[in-house]
Parts: sequence; structure tokens; C-alpha cells
Amino acid sequence: MLLELSAPVDCLCDFTYDFFWQHMGSRLSPSAIIPNQKSSSYTYEYLICALKNGEDVNLIGNVGKKLGSSLGVDLKFFGGTGKTLRTGSIIVDGDIDTRMGISIVTGAIYVKGNVKEPMGNMVEFVSDRAGYRKFMSITYLLAEGSNEKILPPNSLEDGCLYLRDGIIRDTIGARLDADKKVMVDGNAGMSTGILMKSGLIHVDGESGMNTGVLMHGGTVITGNAGEFAGAYMAGGSLVIKGKARGFVGANMKGGMIFYKGDAILQGAPVDGNDIKMLIRLLDITQVEAMMFKKYELRR
Repeated sequence: MLLELSAPVDCLCDFTYDFFWQHMGSRLSPSAIIPNQKSSSYTYEYLICALKNGEDVNLIGNVGKKLGSSLGVDLKFFGGTGKTLRTGSIIVDGDIDTRMGISIVTGAIYVKGNVKEPMGNMVEFVSDRAGYRKFMSITYLLAEGSNEKILPPNSLEDGCLYLRDGIIRDTIGARLDADKKVMVDGNAGMSTGILMKSGLIHVDGESGMNTGVLMHGGTVITGNAGEFAGAYMAGGSLVIKGKARGFVGANMKGGMIFYKGDAILQGAPVDGNDIKMLIRLLDITQVEAMMFKKYELRR
């Protein structure tokens, strides 16, 4: 299908409809007609249905924020299974604003123009479409693998994705459920590791707010972290090597946070197994590892 725009529109092909459960239609209604269309009257929902049916969505013109959010997730809120869906591709003849592909799990986005940072859970591949850049999900790449070539300086080596391009990404490793690694050479955006169940994400620099939010398993390591690190965690481990800006572990349901600073929850000294884990993960001395506290929900 083809949709031509006279001006950018946010939240196109957004499987969450701008997190519908937060606003219940006050910001965006799935059945609403998309504004700024030329010679068509498609709704937001129509684009999602087309992608779910394996159809490509061609967008002519510049596109707004949050294109393709949670692309490929059959969300339970809308009566789905919560599992992954194979979808069609999104093809954009124009520029794309921030947060393209946040929490994306499948599908590809082709772009003829520029992509504004921060972007989402995506990495660029050598394109199979002339004149377009090709981006695909980090989660899908790690869980399913790909014979396609990642564009340098990023690389996939022995089950570890190295992100070396300096691009700020939100939601890195969203919903990851594979024993694979992501090594970020630099900083990350918000919600690193959101909803992940397995694997390891290591941010060499600092990460934004909501790092480790809604984790169910796996490990996230970061330097400094923004507000609400580990919020609503249900499992897994979050290791904060630097400082966190506040509300660490807010509404935490499970899992463990290793941190030298103060948190909402009451911290405990690390034990022998924790020390061994921190030495292995962080390549630090025993004395440095003993400086961490362990925060977990005590029942």
C-alpha cells in the first residue's frame, strides 16, 4: 500500500498506537484517519493490518516521530498472543524523525532520507534496495540470526553484536529472549533492555531513563543511568557502575540491582557469588566488587 504525506505525522505503523493503554484514545485513536494525506483516507489501524498481513507500507514524504514502534509484536492488550509476528516492510521516501523502531522485534524499515537520533532498537544493514538505507531489529538479529551483512563499524561476532557507530538508541534489546550479547561502545538512550528475558546488554558509557524497566531476565550493565533504572523489574540483573539519577528500583517486583549508591529498596552487602559474578562481568578487583550493594525485593 502507498500513503503520500504533505507534512510529517507521528506514530505511523505504531503497533502500540502511542501506548494506547496510557491515554485510551485521547492522543490517538486506531480508527482515526491519518492527517496530512494526499488522495487517500487511511486510518492508523489500516497500516497495522497491512503490515500484519505481510504487505509493505510505502510512505512518500517526511515522517514524524515513533515510526514502527513495537513493529512485529502481537500485543496482548489488543487481544493478541504477546508473541512475535512476521510483518511486511516499511519503505520511506523521505526523512524520519526521532525514535524510529522503538521496541521493534521484526520487520525492516527502508529509508531514502535521513534518520534523526535517537533511533530505536535497530541496526543498519547493507541494503538490498537501491537508493535506500536498510534497518532491522536488534532483537530479531540476535534471536533468529541473519545472513545479511551489518554495515560497519557495527558487527556481529560469535553471538555478540558490537555497536560502535556512536548512534544513540532507545530500547536496545527490547524483548530479547536469547543467550546473546550486545556491547555498546558509547552511550544508550532510554529503556535499554525493556522487557528482556535473556541475554546481556553492556553499555560502556551511560544510559537514559528507564534502563532495565520491566525486565524479566538477563543482565543489563551500564555506567551512569537516568531516572527509574530498574523500575517494575520482575527478574534479571541490572548492574549500575556509575551513578543513577533517582528512583532506582521504583515499583520493583523481582530481580536484582547491583549499585554503589542509594536506592528506594534497602540494600544488602554482596555475597561471595555476587562478588565472583561482578568480577567476571566487569573485569574488576574483589575490593571494587565489594563496594557494590545488592538491592532486591524482600518478602
